Amino acid sequence: MELNHIQAMNLWHRVMVATLERDLPDLTARQFALLFHVYLGPPPHTVRGLAARLKISKPAVTRALDRLSALGFVKRMRDKGDRRSVIISRTVAGAVFLRDFADMAADLAETV
Repeated sequence: MELNHIQAMNLWHRVMVATLERDLPDLTARQFALLFHVYLGPPPHTVRGLAARLKISKPAVTRALDRLSALGFVKRMRDKGDRRSVIISRTVAGAVFLRDFADMAADLAETV
């Protein structure tokens, strides 16, 4: 199914409203982008790597990861090979959240 720009915006609006109606965590676009990248991109993920890949600063990545970590959606661990580096990994809670989010979006896309 190919959407025109109005349909795409309408779908995105409906998905965002549905997150509010279902009382899902309020994530920023940056937090969503990081979460999607960690779950969809091949590991390992580091703060430095995420910043470079998403073209945002390391402090911005750290702030977004603070929120995602607090929600239990990602986990930080020191890299045993390079103690200066932090590895970002997936969690069950994050996988469940994204699966439910994707299911909700797919259901709403069927009605476009």
